[in-house]
Amino acid sequence: MKDTNVTDTNVKDTDLMTDYKISAKGVQVYYGDNHAIKDVNVDIDDKTVTAFIGPSGCGKSTFLRCLNRMNDTIDICRVEGDILLDGEDIYDPAVDPVQLRAKVGMVFQKPNPFPKSIYDNVAYGPKIHGLARNKAELDEIVEQSLCKAALWTEAKDRLHSPGTGLSGGQQQRLCIARAIATAPEVLLMDEPCSALDPIATAQVEELIDELRQSFSVVIVTHSMQQAARVSQKTAFFHLGNLVEFDETDKIFTNPEDPRTESYISGRIG
Repeated sequence: MKDTNVTDTNVKDTDLMTDYKISAKGVQVYYGDNHAIKDVNVDIDDKTVTAFIGPSGCGKSTFLRCLNRMNDTIDICRVEGDILLDGEDIYDPAVDPVQLRAKVGMVFQKPNPFPKSIYDNVAYGPKIHGLARNKAELDEIVEQSLCKAALWTEAKDRLHSPGTGLSGGQQQRLCIARAIATAPEVLLMDEPCSALDPIATAQVEELIDELRQSFSVVIVTHSMQQAARVSQKTAFFHLGNLVEFDETDKIFTNPEDPRTESYISGRIG
């Protein structure tokens, strides 16, 4: 990614020494002439759930999509600044976005299983990335991924049935299994429970808490209650700005910025 000024070299060298899983510095996002994300700086820990909260249209999903270059698919979108994954610039021309997305998986707002069997949904990523040498290894990846997504017990006797035949909550857990089948290091979740009923939401939230033992999880949510339940760190976005980023308990009980307090208390948003 293009550096905003020449003197950034020393800063980037320092960043290479950090222990953060993801480090974003001076990130700007433009959709044509619209300046959607303004100078965002954030460091995301490994094996932690980080929640992005804020009103609709505040930029939280746009910034999330920067973390695995999903914005590359939008012609008028331009991203500036630096985003490092384990100290490496993900926007470096040498980085293959397809390989990056195997390391930084994504689960979307609406469950979107492929029109394939449950087995083939999970096996798809490992197949195209060559992660299994034979059918036995692929079987093992599918089983482990479904187990991690808390779906194995419900799906093991219907692996060759269509994934679209599952309930909404099961479909979302299938999409989580599909995302983790490529052994990613980071899991991005964009409003993963907004299309689910309260019972399925509770199941996915419980799953998120288990997944953070293996992954760095970043979740965008409109639900402040959900952010408070599942995350250890919370970032509050407003009008394209990262207003505040801190421990979740502090954001919800003792925020430093009056805009955060206004959003938490329901006066804005």
